[in-house]
Amino acid sequence: MLCSYIHEKSKVSSFIIPFSAKLVKRCIFPLSSWPRTCYNTSGARLFASLCFFGKGGLPVNLDQLLGQLRQNPKFMSCVTHWRTLPATEGKYADFPESMDPRIQEVLRKRGIYRLYTHQAQSFELAQEKKDFVVVTPTASGKTLCYNLPVLSAILKNEDARALYLFPTKALSADQVSGLYDMIQALDMDIKAYTYDGDTQNAARKSIRQAGHIVVTNPDMLHANILPHHTKWVKLFENLQYIVIDEIHTYRGVFGSHLANVLRRLERLCDFYGSHPQYILCSATIQNPVELAQALTGREISAVTENGAPSGERHFISYNPPVVNKQLGIRKGCLNETRAVAEEMLRNGIPTIVFAKSRVQVEVLTRYLKDCVRDAYGFSGRVRGYRGGYLPGERREIER
Repeated sequence: MLCSYIHEKSKVSSFIIPFSAKLVKRCIFPLSSWPRTCYNTSGARLFASLCFFGKGGLPVNLDQLLGQLRQNPKFMSCVTHWRTLPATEGKYADFPESMDPRIQEVLRKRGIYRLYTHQAQSFELAQEKKDFVVVTPTASGKTLCYNLPVLSAILKNEDARALYLFPTKALSADQVSGLYDMIQALDMDIKAYTYDGDTQNAARKSIRQAGHIVVTNPDMLHANILPHHTKWVKLFENLQYIVIDEIHTYRGVFGSHLANVLRRLERLCDFYGSHPQYILCSATIQNPVELAQALTGREISAVTENGAPSGERHFISYNPPVVNKQLGIRKGCLNETRAVAEEMLRNGIPTIVFAKSRVQVEVLTRYLKDCVRDAYGFSGRVRGYRGGYLPGERREIER
């Protein structure tokens, strides 16, 4: 089965994810709990013959592509589900009175004159010293749900500290970039650093001594921070917020490991006399409060009403054509994904293709680079991204 997620509000128009039928059957969450900001469209190797692509005609946009697919009986015969979610209007709230005026001024300079309702609710819960989880769709502004209270606390007390936990280096690099921009706009001496395997030894001492916001991952917290807590006295004595993003990734054995690491972290905080709050964020899942409470061992409030606007979204599930009816064998997901991505490229539709392994990433990258390579051999429109790249390569691709 092949699925792809497409979000009108983002710079990327489509997300293509190949699934095996076995993987889909074992999916934990029902269709109704899939991320609501993403809509999905998918296809197969039949694209070139089903639609008018690659034949010298003019490129089509995403809406035209969807219209052609709906009118094509051969394509629709392989579609097992097509759901269209209508566009929604945003819900807004004024800046909370307790928010630092300097932060409000920075937001206004960026064209943000009001917050989404879930951002305002998150800020109020943080001021009430409550632990909470924010569960809103992708690209709904969850970053401000924790950056605003953290920066506000540091502006009020320069000794305040915060610890950010992200599951991947790519996500932490993306979030820290936006945090740096906001700190620079504030023009205040707030130090935010990434502390992971790519951090040079020369910088680690400075981070331990002066970092207001330390951005890391569970592995580094477990192996490099907690065992050497005597080097992190300034952090543990003044730790006010623990921010954990993408908590839906912490399930099963991985989630149980993080839960134990967090309990070790809390014991150290008690020893050093701090009592930090938890701010957790997650994509749309069915049981966010249950998961958050299992990870932290605390009572958790939930922010679930999304205030961000969204465009029309489509979710399409496409089952590749059968090649052997007697054995029930269908065409492979990898080639089907390649065909869809190539058509997206030919029509100038920005696309992210997800694969299940590094090998699949490299194979698809090679195929797609060959598709767009010009007469001089340039294929920079297509870039691979996976674990194993050097830090400099990853940062260059992210930019």
